[in-house]
Amino acid sequence: MKRIGMLTSGGDCQALNAAMRGVVKTLDNSNNRENVEIYGFLDGYRGLIYGKFQMLTGRDFSGILTKGGTILGTSRTPFKTIKDPDENGLNKVEAMKQNYHKLQLDCLVILGGNGTHKTANLLRQEGLNVVTLPKTIDNDLWGTDMTFGFQSAVDIATDAIDYIHTTAASHARVFIVEVMGHKVGWLTLNAGMAGGADIILIPEIPYDINKVVEKIEERNRRGSRFTIIAVAEGAISKEDAKLSKKEYKKKQEKNPYPSVSYELAAAIQKKTGKEVRVTVPGHMQRGGSPCPYDRVFASRLGAEAGKLIMDGQYGFMVGYRNREVVRVPLEDVAGKLKEVSPDASIVQEAKLLGISFGN
Repeated sequence: MKRIGMLTSGGDCQALNAAMRGVVKTLDNSNNRENVEIYGFLDGYRGLIYGKFQMLTGRDFSGILTKGGTILGTSRTPFKTIKDPDENGLNKVEAMKQNYHKLQLDCLVILGGNGTHKTANLLRQEGLNVVTLPKTIDNDLWGTDMTFGFQSAVDIATDAIDYIHTTAASHARVFIVEVMGHKVGWLTLNAGMAGGADIILIPEIPYDINKVVEKIEERNRRGSRFTIIAVAEGAISKEDAKLSKKEYKKKQEKNPYPSVSYELAAAIQKKTGKEVRVTVPGHMQRGGSPCPYDRVFASRLGAEAGKLIMDGQYGFMVGYRNREVVRVPLEDVAGKLKEVSPDASIVQEAKLLGISFGN
């Protein structure tokens, strides 16, 4: 008898259900399906900490391939506080270990992003058998070329930019579309290129407001009536990038603007006199049905996770490199961020297309 625990942690995204379905269908199609029990922990690590779970069968995973979100629910349990006792003094790490052993689990299947993988690796170090799947619309997990949820989010963000084009052209305005991504710019970069943005601002390449204005004025001289700017949530100016984390945080506390996009809009309007509008698709980028690519991709990763369990191979993240599904040791993944290099070929190719990064 194999007893498998499963949970989704962190922000939700498309294809979480598809990935879990892939795991269960693989186990279901194995010769030992009758000897496998699935325990679904509710609301991420909280479910594992407080022993909240449901017994699941193959029926629970039927018909969810196209369903967004997660049937298990999710929550954020920050890694930086995972070793701190909760409000009642409970040792969260010990509680997770106790619930794992209480249910006599053979393995935990954990789906999540960077913070989730840090905690998963901690549980591995504590002696638990863990297999993980890379989930995040940011595509910032080290050790994998792609994460599920990313392509679906690119499609939605690209649609937003596409829709803005017609009104921007009609009114001869500068439009800023703010795309999710606090620390990395993969989503903004890809959606910006796909949507034909003229300027793309991402966290890894601090921008100079004067360079941004130069690009807008250059387009004006060429007869272009509008400019589209794709801005990542975490985009930062060259001036702010020079500040320490403490100094930047203090400055942000006094910042009257709700996000960098509005601050940028005010600066552009002041310097050019042009009307500037901001559009924020927000959590729409994480919602809805997964695109066909993500359905296939998440299913492939889930299948490999199921095979790892059948093989008794634990301590791995199922990743994707050079168009092949691979097994990546968890200790090689945890705590590492996959950023956009300013010298990356995709950035250089975008520049060849005339796209400005404001630097």
